[in-house]
Amino acid sequence: MVESLHAGRHVGINDVKGFEDVVLPHLDAAYTLARWLVRNSHDAEDIVQEAYLRALKFFGGYHGGDSRAWILKIVRNTSYSFLEKNRSADQAVEFDEKLHTTETGQPDVEATLLQSVDSRALRKALEELPVNFREVLILRELEGLSYKEIAEVMGVPMGTVMSGLARGRFQLRKRLLGARNKEEQHGLPE
Repeated sequence: MVESLHAGRHVGINDVKGFEDVVLPHLDAAYTLARWLVRNSHDAEDIVQEAYLRALKFFGGYHGGDSRAWILKIVRNTSYSFLEKNRSADQAVEFDEKLHTTETGQPDVEATLLQSVDSRALRKALEELPVNFREVLILRELEGLSYKEIAEVMGVPMGTVMSGLARGRFQLRKRLLGARNKEEQHGLPE
């Protein structure tokens, strides 16, 4: 049996094969999450590599369950460690009830707006969101995680996920409407 020394313990070829079977299918999701959290493709690649090394190191402690949520939690934690070391604290936003309270009764306007927005405007609006809102939107809308899976990845209660999604969607809608209104005021094509 081929073995290598990894993090002070032996990792057998069977462990590596099991690791590959469990986490490699989620490589794209891991990169997508890291890319949206740190907003830089090169940093995201480094973060995913570091996260996968951490996952391999602690693979012996993985006892089954949702492998996508497990690896995305490691990617999330690695991303936040990177942001703490390399970026200012302006990435996060404190909750302000006046700023984050959503008005009800306009789901049709939101749906129409999102259908008419081009991908470049949507990407720009997402990148402008504070990291905590961007993260929950990416996990739900791009990666298709359930509320339960997002709660597991983020280490928060499901109610926090639901309120974060509502606030994130509100902030995204506000940015998209603002960009659209600016275009209309300046006579730019939609």
